[in-house]
Amino acid sequence: MTREAPTNDVDETRLEVGKPKGWAAGIPGVAVSLARGVEQMGVVRTARTLRLLNQRAGFDCPGCAWPEPRQVDGEKRKLAEFCENGAKAVAEEATKRQVGREFFAAHAVADLAGKTDYWLGQQGRVTEPFVLREGATHYEPISWDDAFGLVADEMTALAGPDEAIFYTSGRTSNEAAFLYQLLVRSFGTNNLPDCSNMCHESSGAALTTSTGIGKGSVSLADIHHADLIVVVGQNPGTNHPRMLSALEQAKGNGAKVIAVNPLPEAGLMRFKNPQNVRGVVGEGTPLADEFAQIRLGGDLALFQAVGHLLLAWEEEAPGTVVDREFVDGHTHGFEDYAKNLRELDWPETERATGLPREQIEHIARMIATSERTIYCWAMGLTQHKHAVPTISEVANLALMRGMIGKPGAGLCPVRGHSNVQGDRTMGVWEKMPEPFMAALDAEFGIKVPREHGWDTVDSIRAMLDGRGKVFFAMGGNFAAATPDSERTEQALRSCSLTVHVSTKLNRSHVVHGRTALILPTLGRTERDVQASGPQFVTVEDSMSQVHASRGRLAPASEHLISEVAIICRLGERLLGAGHAVPWRSFEADYDLIRDRIAAVVKGCQDYNRRVREPDGFVLPHAPRDSREFTGTATGKGTFTVSELEYPHVPEGRLLLQTLRSHDQYNTTIYGLSDRYRGIEDGRRVVFVNPDDLAELGIADGEIVDLVSEWRDGDRRSPQFRAVSYPTARGCAAAYFPEANALVPLDSVAEKSNTPVSKAIVVRLEPHHHD
Repeated sequence: MTREAPTNDVDETRLEVGKPKGWAAGIPGVAVSLARGVEQMGVVRTARTLRLLNQRAGFDCPGCAWPEPRQVDGEKRKLAEFCENGAKAVAEEATKRQVGREFFAAHAVADLAGKTDYWLGQQGRVTEPFVLREGATHYEPISWDDAFGLVADEMTALAGPDEAIFYTSGRTSNEAAFLYQLLVRSFGTNNLPDCSNMCHESSGAALTTSTGIGKGSVSLADIHHADLIVVVGQNPGTNHPRMLSALEQAKGNGAKVIAVNPLPEAGLMRFKNPQNVRGVVGEGTPLADEFAQIRLGGDLALFQAVGHLLLAWEEEAPGTVVDREFVDGHTHGFEDYAKNLRELDWPETERATGLPREQIEHIARMIATSERTIYCWAMGLTQHKHAVPTISEVANLALMRGMIGKPGAGLCPVRGHSNVQGDRTMGVWEKMPEPFMAALDAEFGIKVPREHGWDTVDSIRAMLDGRGKVFFAMGGNFAAATPDSERTEQALRSCSLTVHVSTKLNRSHVVHGRTALILPTLGRTERDVQASGPQFVTVEDSMSQVHASRGRLAPASEHLISEVAIICRLGERLLGAGHAVPWRSFEADYDLIRDRIAAVVKGCQDYNRRVREPDGFVLPHAPRDSREFTGTATGKGTFTVSELEYPHVPEGRLLLQTLRSHDQYNTTIYGLSDRYRGIEDGRRVVFVNPDDLAELGIADGEIVDLVSEWRDGDRRSPQFRAVSYPTARGCAAAYFPEANALVPLDSVAEKSNTPVSKAIVVRLEPHHHD
């Protein structure tokens, strides 16, 4: 199947390729932040908004989930507690540009479908509800009451609740997420796919087995006081830039940093902090003491090799490497783990990792001698077929060295989207455990279904098969975020109704069911006033801290309502005014929602009081707090045994990973500048090692088609410029969502069902113009 390039509203012939940067942030980051803010919001609005971003009296960044410093740790927030990409996220949401009646009257949906994701996103905020009726060519306005009636009628006409699918993105507040899952389960289904299914689901699956809880075990203060930080499969300079400040502070306290990544990302090499003199006029702070340029998918082999070496050194000098007190008192399965790694095939390890044995030994020695080690990772680990065993091997190393439940040490899966972790805590998961479901039943006097629902991949399959007929999305951009773009779009178009709760125009609005609705909502930056007065919402960051967020700007349109209001009004319309859940009261006063969260969600007791503390509160985490592993099958930290696995690529092929440009966040394209990688004014590029280009007979700058190979056939995405780049041999990289068309729907991680977006077997073919 072929995925055609979009209409040329972005002129890729203007694309310029320069030299990659050796450092991140600095004055250019400040300049870009301000320029984008002024361009979208104006001078006054930019100044008013940025000063409130990530501040206690302000609102949480709608971008990443990196935490803020806490008073209890003796740390202070900066006046500018945000990064360049956070400022871009706010500018996109608080833009003065608008998409209203005149826009949709002037643009047929078929024409909009030919535009790029960048063009769509730049049109501005949607100002009122719109409907695309069956057979119509244009969206037209619809009242809120009629929109809710349309959704309710369509859902009640289904043969059963399981024919409806309810998606969620990470930007939803805790209050909205809790009510959303309550609405869905009251309706009678657990079809609650979310964006976690596509990113950190592998982390949850691995950590639940190893530690009993699918979340990280560290705080920001732990990062600051670690001896060694291992950053794997992650590009913090683009995806969570405030992490660079934390790494800089850790380095100032004497920490070492190991970076493991196929690309030498600028944010892993050197950081020029624009908030201090050294970052403005000096050389900045070198970050990575050791850079391991690993081959895609070789991380499992690396961590097994490190484990093998640690065990060998422990045998040579008992008591010097393995924390026997911790292992004997708090863990299970160590002997089986040690037996599995007693022998190691070093030539195969070097083939899998692309790293020399000497470097692996050096990394292992750094880990063996560190008293406080933190392992950080992101989608470079989670989006592989063998992602779950890879993360389990990381946990094995932490358990062996006693690095869980120890200050300055632990496991740190760095979540992407703001509140993606909070959504899961609030019950947005297709497989919530029985204690949560029983608590819902008891609190509301209802009986929620127990049968597991569909995750993201299974939801796409269900829509393709005709089993899923209504698709409702609370935020996000499902069409652009998901794998196998052509099949995903076919799935959405097969629905009788697609509904998207959104702030801005995106790809999912033009890839629609027979009838489609756009329900515009308030953004994180905007005031939310209900019957009881001004409201605030709460979010959970990547390190389990729950805190308040208060929008301060006037809404972009008088017709916008909050996510909470949308859910409550739909709940009353769908389930009836006499339903056991008091939807109207919840819309009027969010404190009433938080009281119910306190009664249902473990660790959220006294929620209303605690979220009003200056920094909110931290959710309990037994392994971190007391070295108890009550959530595992054994009641102890569990060592796991895995067979070595890594991708095998046929000759003449490359292993492709999808990644973000520096000028985007998830599927939101802020601009066309990936300055850290030297790319300007374009996005359709594929980064390839120069030796691989020479071996394949492709010139630097040549226009090629990317063709992925899978058991059900090829997938082709045309017109990418080949860019010579210092990535690992045999590996290549391209931006998503453009490269999502190459990810087969059935290529998923074992146990987590996460799409394998970091190990796509591709061939590069010269592009032939028709």
